[in-house]
Amino acid sequence: MLFEVSDRAKLIEDQILRFMDEHVYPAERIYAQQVEESGDPHFEPPIMLEMRAKAKELGLWNLFLPDPEYGPGITNLEYTPLCEIMGRSPIAPRVFNCQAPDTGNAEILAEFGSPEIKERFLKPLLEGEIRSCFSMTEPEVSGADPTGLQSRADRDGDEYVINGHKWFTSGAVGASFAIVMAATDPDAPPHQRQSQIVVPTDTPGFNLIRSVSVMGHAGGGGHCEIRYENCRVPVTNRLGPEHSGFMIAQARLGPGRVHHCMRCIGAAERAFEIMCSFVNNRVAFGGPLGEKQFVQEWVATSRMEIDQARLLTLYAAHKMDTLGKKAARQEISMIKVVVPNMMMNVLDRVIQSLGAMGVSDDTPVAAMWRYGRSMRLADGPDEVHKMVIARRELRRFA
Repeated sequence: MLFEVSDRAKLIEDQILRFMDEHVYPAERIYAQQVEESGDPHFEPPIMLEMRAKAKELGLWNLFLPDPEYGPGITNLEYTPLCEIMGRSPIAPRVFNCQAPDTGNAEILAEFGSPEIKERFLKPLLEGEIRSCFSMTEPEVSGADPTGLQSRADRDGDEYVINGHKWFTSGAVGASFAIVMAATDPDAPPHQRQSQIVVPTDTPGFNLIRSVSVMGHAGGGGHCEIRYENCRVPVTNRLGPEHSGFMIAQARLGPGRVHHCMRCIGAAERAFEIMCSFVNNRVAFGGPLGEKQFVQEWVATSRMEIDQARLLTLYAAHKMDTLGKKAARQEISMIKVVVPNMMMNVLDRVIQSLGAMGVSDDTPVAAMWRYGRSMRLADGPDEVHKMVIARRELRRFA
């Protein structure tokens, strides 16, 4: 069978489906209410802590790590349907300790961190005791071209002195540490200038300026502007060899893009279900909306687009497992373009079907739209991925 998964992965999938029905979906409104009542959009409400404790007790925890030392030991392909299920609710990834950017940070800490780094930062991150953030994008230069980053990490004996201006550092509110990408040799060839360094957020010189609202909304760990001003950390906080930051970033982004895409597919699937249920029951102009030909076209096109996007993403995950991340680069770039655009197309039809309800926060659709639009930029904008895809294809015929 194509994309066959283990019995263990199927069992975990069944458990997550039940957990979503019994705990996550019923908690969505309670979660929103508790956050609103707190007056702090970044507040983690009691209902979330309760669900996390239940998920951890059941072993539905850190499912994203293929290494059995840190997680259940399932493959990238086996994780994809689990990630899709989590993507159906904006609060679900956090419930299972499978939220970005912690997932990507944990992956590179596991692969490139020293034993000391793993003990101090990775272990409590996987236990769910702390959160983290990833600090790469800068306001003064293009985030799509990390070779041009201006932040510096200058060596001073056994320490790095970090200076730089970052923004859209996701998850920084309440995070215990940041993984910072900064130039340790600004005169080296472009892809050998940067290093990635772990910086505890209580380090003097780590200044969280603000959480940047996204389309008028804020929440979770935020997307933050940060200034590093003579921020000193030990050289031993570096991940991997010096000047290997770009390589580590690419290793981080491969699985992360698959995770983002499967969450987008999960959101699109749930929105599609909301649309189908609504148009079957909403009567206008003499009959249900679902009997109108243009609505049927929306339903048919959405069904085809979701399934096409899912199959391409499953193939990318399968190729990562069987041939490695490098061999799957083309497919990973392809899904990063295809999936968010599919999501936006589907959500636009859903919103049009629901009318005013579609742009309200009475359903999860509006929040999904905000997330989906951001995904056309996160981890590389469409235009960069298309450029990379085209160049690789053209090289085949050169």
